[in-house]
Parts: sequence; structure tokens; C-alpha cells
Amino acid sequence: INWFSHHLSNFQFRWRWEDWSDCLLQDPESPKPKFVREVLEKCTRLSYHQRILDIVPPTFSALCPANPTCIYKYGDESSNSLPGHSVALCLAVAFKSKATNDEIFSILKDVPNPNQDDDDDEGFSFNPLKIEVFVQTLLHLAAKSFSHSFSALAKFHEVFKTLAESDEGKLHVLRVMFEVWRNHPQMIAVLVDKMIRTQIVDCAAVATWIFSSELSRDFTRLFVWEILHSTIRKMNKHVLKIQKELEEAKEKLARQHKRRSDDDDRSSDRKDGALEEQIERLQEKVESAQSEQKNLFLVIFQRFIMILTEHLVRCESDGTSVLTPWYKNCVERLQQIFLQHHQIIQQYMVTLENLLFTAELDPHILAVFQQFCALQA
Repeated sequence: INWFSHHLSNFQFRWRWEDWSDCLLQDPESPKPKFVREVLEKCTRLSYHQRILDIVPPTFSALCPANPTCIYKYGDESSNSLPGHSVALCLAVAFKSKATNDEIFSILKDVPNPNQDDDDDEGFSFNPLKIEVFVQTLLHLAAKSFSHSFSALAKFHEVFKTLAESDEGKLHVLRVMFEVWRNHPQMIAVLVDKMIRTQIVDCAAVATWIFSSELSRDFTRLFVWEILHSTIRKMNKHVLKIQKELEEAKEKLARQHKRRSDDDDRSSDRKDGALEEQIERLQEKVESAQSEQKNLFLVIFQRFIMILTEHLVRCESDGTSVLTPWYKNCVERLQQIFLQHHQIIQQYMVTLENLLFTAELDPHILAVFQQFCALQA
């Protein structure tokens, strides 16, 4: 898909699309219409939306990407009755007036929490309505470009961190961001990337969101898997970076010990003590990062097992074939995770076998894990 879309961009997007018209009669989840749809979406990134609509025959309109515009739920007259509408208007004025983080907190403090009972004085740290009005309004006003959106995330980073303090909060930030930009896959991908880098959300939250019901319609879309693989790579690089820092600190300590054997300077003892403390801190960071990494893979494989099991049970109860285009796509994505990240997954094979890929698992799903194990033997 990446190669072909770049090929088309080099030749002014010329192609004999009529030769592929048979895909219009197939299941949209089948490989051929799916390929055409993903190619056109990639071409939009390399050009612009109207250009792609102009070069594709009208009969292919069902496979053309949607207009990549921002969807702001508080933007029309029918939204007056929506919860949080008045707060969204206040936030819009505040953002345009270059309000500070404290001023935004002041506006948000009176937003009612739909998760909280009237007689509950303790309340909840997770307030979905606060997140909704804040993220919707901010992303709408920053919709002009990628750089505008990045600047908005940076300026109100403190507000994001506070609202997304809990796991539920992180997940809801991703949900609302997706609602706003559901027609712009590239914007979704770059915003998720930025949110991970700035620690507004974590990798496990992104994985949980990808397998959530909100993304079920787009689950087999290419951009979803680009996000997931990018998330895994970020986690892996994070672990490797800390491991490298730990190894360098240990090597530095070893060099100091070697020098000290030829030197009676007492100051070297103080240097050793500081370095040993640094090594201890780095060791804790490595263990914490590896725990996060293992948890990320557990979340991913657990969600795969859940959705595949639901599909198998549904097909059995309906008396229909298991081998649907969706099922084949999902199984192949599971295989891709194993193969593309095999070096890291090997470290957690025992945990995966004991917790997830047990003998009680459906043979269809277990077979994928067993095939991977056979490759590692």
C-alpha cells in the first residue's frame, strides 16, 4: 500500500481504475476493496482530498476517504441541549483570549460529574464530561494544522495530565480525540504519537483503546495498526534506552574501581557512592519499564483473544463460517505482532503461556501461538 501510493503520486495519480471495478461488488472487508480504500487514503496524505476525488471514477466513491475535517459536537444549534455546551462556549472564549492553565481549571471546576451521585462528597477523579468539553473544544480551535494541534497540547499539557490522571481518563482522552478526528486518520496517528511522547497517555492505554468497541468499525483499517506498531516500538526503545544508560553507568563504575586500585585518593570513594546510587535508581527504572513492556504485550494479546473468542462463539451460535474476511485479517494481524516483535516477545513467552495461551483456549487461537513457538524452537 505504501509503495503503490507513492508510485501513483510520482505519476500524477494516473491509473486505470476501471480495471479494478469488480472490487465494488465484493464485501468491503475483502482484500481487494480494502486495498483500494487504503491506497486512496494514503494518496490523500500525499496530495489533498479533492484531488483524489477528482482522479477516481464516481463509481468508486464508496471507497474514497471521507473529507478529513474536524467534527465538533458543540458547533451547531442542535448542540444547545448537550451536557457541557455552556462550558464549551466559555472554554472557546478563554482559549481565544490566550487563557492560562489555571483559568482553564477554574472554568472546568464546576462541570458536573456524570459518574458522581448527588450525595457523594468524595467524587471521582475521572470526569468524562470535563475531558469531553476540554478536548473537543481545544482540538476544534487548533484544527488548522498539525503544528497548531501540537502547540495546543504543549500549552495545556498540565490540564491534560490532570484530567487524564487515571487509566479511565487516559482512555477517554483518546476516545474524544478520535470522535473529533475520526475522518482524518493521519491526524489521529500524529496526535496519539504526540500524546505518548508528552506522557498524556501511556502505551497500555493506546492498546486498550485500539481494541475498544469505539474502534470496532475501523479495527481492520491500516492506520489503526500503524498506531499500534508505533506504540510498541516506542515502548521497546524506551526500555532499551534505560538499559543502555544502566550499562554505561556500570562500565563507568568498573573503570573507577580499576583506577582506584592504583590510586589512594579518598575522593574516589565519594564518586563511587554517587555512581552506585545512580545505578540503583537506573536498575529500578529498568525493572519498571520492563514491567510496563510486559503489561503492554499482555494487554494486546488478551484483547486479541477476547475479540477472536467472541467471533468464534458468535459464528458457532449462528451456524455461520468462522473464516470471514474480518477473522482472517485479525488472525494475520496477530501473527504480525508475534513476528515483527519476536525478539521482545521471546522474553515473556513463559508468562504468555501460563496466563493467556493456555490449553483451554480455542484451538483456532492457540494455533497461532504454537506456530510462533515452533519458529523459535
